[in-house]
Amino acid sequence: MAGRHGRDGGTGPGPGPRRSEAGPAYGADSPRGDTRGIVGAGELFSRVRFRRRAAAGPLRPYVEHYWLIDWDLERPHLSQVVPHPSVNIVFQRHGAGPPGAEVAGVGLGLFSITLEGTGRVCGVQFRPGGFRPFLTRRGHGTVGELTGRREPLSEVFPAADGVSFVPGTVLTPAEEDERVAALDAFLLGLGPEPDPAAGRAMELAHLVRTDRGITRVEQLARHEGVSVRSLQRLFANCVGVSPKWVILRYRIHEALEQAAGHPDIDWARLAGELGYSDQAHLVRDFTGTVGLPPAEYARAAGGPASYLDSSPGSAGH
Repeated sequence: MAGRHGRDGGTGPGPGPRRSEAGPAYGADSPRGDTRGIVGAGELFSRVRFRRRAAAGPLRPYVEHYWLIDWDLERPHLSQVVPHPSVNIVFQRHGAGPPGAEVAGVGLGLFSITLEGTGRVCGVQFRPGGFRPFLTRRGHGTVGELTGRREPLSEVFPAADGVSFVPGTVLTPAEEDERVAALDAFLLGLGPEPDPAAGRAMELAHLVRTDRGITRVEQLARHEGVSVRSLQRLFANCVGVSPKWVILRYRIHEALEQAAGHPDIDWARLAGELGYSDQAHLVRDFTGTVGLPPAEYARAAGGPASYLDSSPGSAGH
């Protein structure tokens, strides 16, 4: 879960030095089905209704997926996410409160929110770099200016830009397909402008996520045939964080997937496969990000959870 939100693994062989993550390819028609970044995914899915939906075809080069959550809870539930290097647009309603909408830049730390009572969220997760084409023609600056911040949607896309949108248009429909169609209409109305730099950034970020052999920025720079400094500028402008940050974040996502429900993982081996110099460095990064050492998290996570279904109307747990 991302925004205001919100497997492999096991005791067998872990990710090899050139392992590619299974799942949809860059620009694929179907949303990915993993739970990467969701802390305690099994417990979350047992309490809320969580789905992923694909955006309209013209939007798929920029949008990872839509994520839809509804809840009706007797007791509050703490939801936590290790954010992806992605911008999110989040439409949300909590209880009887008014609907709202905001743009959430890349979150640098663990995101936590307590869900209680009833609520609904309809979110847009952009591909790393995919939000930049929506800013290009508006001269709103770089994606990096949003990093670590949450801004009202109306401030990022003011009515002066010809974009006037009521959050209830997305949140009110009872039918899920209507909510998805409203998200499509809103984003298409923003008119993303093709941006070659953003396209390069999206491809490189996808490479980092899917190829665990890339553990250093210098490798990525050589692959692209540019200097490290040029690569850093590209990511700062289009993704909002540095390429080193993206590499480290995807390492933690991989460690979370491996840890969930498998307390007997060989952590020293996994540290080496993820490019850490030793196990202590993995433990330090994991603990600093998640708040628990990996072995303790693995014990607390219980059995492995999977994201089962992203089809319309599915419960997804």
